[in-house]
Amino acid sequence: MQDLEILLVDDEEELVSTLADRLEFRGYHADAVLSGAEAIKMLGQKKYDVAVVDVKMPEINGIEVMKMMMKLQENIKVILMTGHGSTEEGEHGMSEGAFDYMVKPINLDILISKIKTAAGVRE
Repeated sequence: MQDLEILLVDDEEELVSTLADRLEFRGYHADAVLSGAEAIKMLGQKKYDVAVVDVKMPEINGIEVMKMMMKLQENIKVILMTGHGSTEEGEHGMSEGAFDYMVKPINLDILISKIKTAAGVRE
């Protein structure tokens, strides 16, 4: 079991629950929430190493959520998820402080590699 705490944030319930299940199957602990507000609430209750946050969500977009997360937990690393062909959003997010970004659909092996790199876990 990896000792990383991962927070998954996306308004698509099927996506975050599937990602959480697949990460758990590979030995990682991941909490999944469906909104930026839920993510901020979780950060008030628990320390996370890495958050994987969708850019396009209702109410609060992922970049704003990321900024709030980094104020609450300054050492958290954020990996943004963008829709197909939305590399501009990911690059903008990186200029705002994101560790990295991925374009959906998410490749689990690449996501795990990025999570490990963000958390400073050596292969």
